[in-house]
Amino acid sequence: MKCPFCNQDNTRVVDSRPADDNSSIRRRRMCDECKRRFTTYEKVETIPLVVIKKDNSREEYDRSKIEAGVLRACYKRPIPVQKIKELVDNVETELFNREEREIESKVIGEIVMDKLKNLEAVAYVRFASVYREFKDVNTFMDELKKILN
Repeated sequence: MKCPFCNQDNTRVVDSRPADDNSSIRRRRMCDECKRRFTTYEKVETIPLVVIKKDNSREEYDRSKIEAGVLRACYKRPIPVQKIKELVDNVETELFNREEREIESKVIGEIVMDKLKNLEAVAYVRFASVYREFKDVNTFMDELKKILN
């Protein structure tokens, strides 16, 4: 790491600790030449994920869209916010563990539904009704029968 003050290459780490956001490391460094200190941040580089939508358009993955959909499905249900956060974290972990750069939105929806099914039945049906775009009561009833069996 080059010193930002004297531009020399020989610097060393004198202190490391997690940054405030817990997703990076804060390092205090000192230049062996000019003896000045400076701070750097180290963060894991993630593979950018692109979502292929139903109309074949592509957009960058956005965690907040999954959170919003799950929160709508869980509206007025007795589900702690921590459980919702864990569910979204699990979905995101599963997505990034696939190590694919592009993923279809329907795959994301199926993963979310699978996780919601184990969390809460009403939230699952709410999410499924929007995600699967139920056209009539019969398709809605078919989904309910799957849960009851």
